[in-house]
Amino acid sequence: MLLRSLLAVLLFFAAQGLLAALAIEIDQGRDNPKKIAVVPFGQSLNIEIDQDISGIVAFDLARSGQFAPMSEDNMLSLPDSPEKVFFRDWKILKAEYLIIGRVQQEFNGDLSVEYHLYDVINERRLLSRRVVGKPEQIRDIAHEISDNAYLKITDVRGAFSTKMIYVLAQDLGTNSSEFKLQLADTDGERVKTLLTSTEPILSANWSPDGSQVAYVSFESGRPVIYLHNVYTNIRRQLASYPGLNSAPVWSPDGRRLALVLSRDGNPEIYIRNIASSKLQRVTRHHAIDTEPAWTPDGNSLIFTSDRGGRPQIYQINLSNGITDRLTFVGDYNARARLLPDGKHLIYVHRSNGVYHIALQDLERDRIMVLTQTDMNESPSIAPNGAMLIYATQDKGQGILAVVSIDGKVKYRLPSSLGDVREPAWSPYLKSVLNSTDL
Repeated sequence: MLLRSLLAVLLFFAAQGLLAALAIEIDQGRDNPKKIAVVPFGQSLNIEIDQDISGIVAFDLARSGQFAPMSEDNMLSLPDSPEKVFFRDWKILKAEYLIIGRVQQEFNGDLSVEYHLYDVINERRLLSRRVVGKPEQIRDIAHEISDNAYLKITDVRGAFSTKMIYVLAQDLGTNSSEFKLQLADTDGERVKTLLTSTEPILSANWSPDGSQVAYVSFESGRPVIYLHNVYTNIRRQLASYPGLNSAPVWSPDGRRLALVLSRDGNPEIYIRNIASSKLQRVTRHHAIDTEPAWTPDGNSLIFTSDRGGRPQIYQINLSNGITDRLTFVGDYNARARLLPDGKHLIYVHRSNGVYHIALQDLERDRIMVLTQTDMNESPSIAPNGAMLIYATQDKGQGILAVVSIDGKVKYRLPSSLGDVREPAWSPYLKSVLNSTDL
């Protein structure tokens, strides 16, 4: 099992100071991970870098569960340019892939990083690129290197440069309880507080361009939906109708928001045009209809309803109103999200009184339970469809956890600062770096 080697990698990087308040604890990886050597990057003598680029890259690849990075102590050589690479050194160590690089400083103070990815077994170079950014963007540079290496090796786009939103709840059950909407890298680093409130914050959802999040805040004593720009920290109230305002979800084109309102007496799903504020009612049923999610083409909504007696997942076609039930196994299925391929559904599934995260193949009608912990909720899928993040409990504390779509890779993100919940994985974000092939 890979667990022992991954834990060794984790402990090594923890010693390098790479773990944040959300500490990643890897529980399970693949049985035969790809062995990769990420050599410490060389750098000019006049450069002072407070973070280790190669260490961040190695940690990114390790937490994907698909790679087993080699410790620097075991390396026979430390090349930082192509002419210094001797494949025999890495074949002796049974490395399958090799990443090397060098950091230089431009005249304007920017950092220029040249890096190369090698297939050791076939003795060929797979990738050579230069990425330029400001010194404070060192983690962005490292995550971009991880993304490109991951794509070249797996043919799946990496998601290490993405972000996540989550809610940190502190001092619960006391008069000083506090809720914070937090923005962070997906490795738990560079945490930024977007909102602090003494009342709960729920259901954060990213806009398709990654510039805004919609969420529900109880700061006024009742649920209100806000739109919040994550770059400017400017927010505005979107929905404050009488009754319930909840579960906002952006449409794929970013022009509309599906939401749940009880303005007409019963919780129903509506669509609001963000520019015109025009409201369209989607469902009309005496049962509770909630937790909408868009299909990738924007033509239908997935939602939770107890119209069959218990919470189950349904799909409604927005053009003709035809509604189909999607889940039949289990007495509780809720909070559904579609993978980018539109063919697989992730949702909270209760079986024998325990809440798990399940994956359903909609074409073959097959269900696979991905998690074994109790009280799993709020799944959110990475934009490449390879991983998902969700909220769970560990020894009575709320934590975040990540699992791969095939269930083979699992890690946790407990916080030392309080309970964490309501995670939302960002879409791909526009790069702020200048990157070119060599």
